[in-house]
Amino acid sequence: MNNISFADLNLAPEILRALTESGYTVPTPIQAQAIPLVLEGCDLMAGAQTGTGKTAAFALPMLQKLLPLATPSPSPARHPVRALILVPTRELAIQVEASVKAYAKHSHLRSLVVFGGVDIKTQTPHLRTGVEILVATPGRLLDHIEQKTVQLNQVQMLVLDEADRMLDMGFMPDLKRILALLPKQRQNLMFSATFSNEIKRLSEDFLVNPKLIEVARSNATAENVTQKVYLVGHAEKHALLAQLLRGSDAKQALVFTKTKLTASRIARQLHREGFAADAIHGDKTQLERMQALDAFKQGKITVLIATDVAARGLDIDQLPMVINYEIPSAAEDYVHRIGRTGRAGASGSAISLVAPEEEKYLFEIEKLIKCQIQRATPLPTRPVERAPQAEHHVRIRAPHTSVTKKPVHDAWFNKPYEPSASTRVVAPPPDLPSKPKSPLPALFMRRKVSPSDAED
Repeated sequence: MNNISFADLNLAPEILRALTESGYTVPTPIQAQAIPLVLEGCDLMAGAQTGTGKTAAFALPMLQKLLPLATPSPSPARHPVRALILVPTRELAIQVEASVKAYAKHSHLRSLVVFGGVDIKTQTPHLRTGVEILVATPGRLLDHIEQKTVQLNQVQMLVLDEADRMLDMGFMPDLKRILALLPKQRQNLMFSATFSNEIKRLSEDFLVNPKLIEVARSNATAENVTQKVYLVGHAEKHALLAQLLRGSDAKQALVFTKTKLTASRIARQLHREGFAADAIHGDKTQLERMQALDAFKQGKITVLIATDVAARGLDIDQLPMVINYEIPSAAEDYVHRIGRTGRAGASGSAISLVAPEEEKYLFEIEKLIKCQIQRATPLPTRPVERAPQAEHHVRIRAPHTSVTKKPVHDAWFNKPYEPSASTRVVAPPPDLPSKPKSPLPALFMRRKVSPSDAED
């Protein structure tokens, strides 16, 4: 299959024309194996490392099978949903639908993407005009189903893209609700970068005698991605990150964190240090996330800090570096994170900063990918700016004193407290006779007031 071309895969001329205009030359291994099986009508369970062209592997045969049903008619009834593609994240949904639209631009097939985070009313009018191919996140699709703005009774093909991520994000109940609404007779395709026991159980629930394709070892990382690990304390991570970003190889870098708060904090710190940095995470609006991602793709932003919401579905050409500021606790997520670099045969670098408390996750990752990641020794970094400021502050407050002990200014201040003679209370001896009181002058003697005087 090394010399195979897209023309050899029995694709229609209008699809081949779109592929040529998009710069496609020869199919990737996953495309070369999956497209014939999908065209035969088989259910498919396909595994390939991220960045190998899984979207085209299911989108191209899908369009080929739907072409006979394409029509220029403006009637919505002539454009029912015939293919449903379910994806876990908004970013991946947008990317997949953009690819489908590019492949179908010379046909009369319509496509649409729906996802949460935006007003559902903006999506409803487009749905009502009719679309053959619908790309959706599960939650927003159920919203449209409840509002009766979409019908799924004519779906002929179902695709679960990044199926393992959907299970990780808790979409299983939503998937079961959606599957119950689809026609029983349909073709099912499952694409995933990793295969777990949960994925295999899911495939048993809705795939019928599926064909299995694995173009790379399960859970493998791309060979063209150089992986390194720096064992550093958590307090030294930011200084090392800044040093790596100033290196000659870091023209652009995608930095991953575990939490939204950490992503925002690092973006602010890097921005203060002169880097063109921004963050993308779940607390950002969809518009903010799309603007940050577009700026990153255009090179206006050189450092994008992201949570795992961005680990799937980001297709960035020639991204040279991925940095794990915090490695993920789920080993499979490491594969997806570093898969953002080294795409389509390009070389890339994946660097992980691992604190002592994170080493247990590192061992799980190495166990999953079945290889040991190279340990690198960090170069000496400049001290964090806060430390010198703290020492300077001490010197200002006590310019002539030692940090550990203050000098003695006056020995009197160091003597223990002794009451003075004027404040010391001395009790008289018990057998000493009391001294007779001296008479007071008459001027100060109290006069006894008689009742008659009081009445006056």
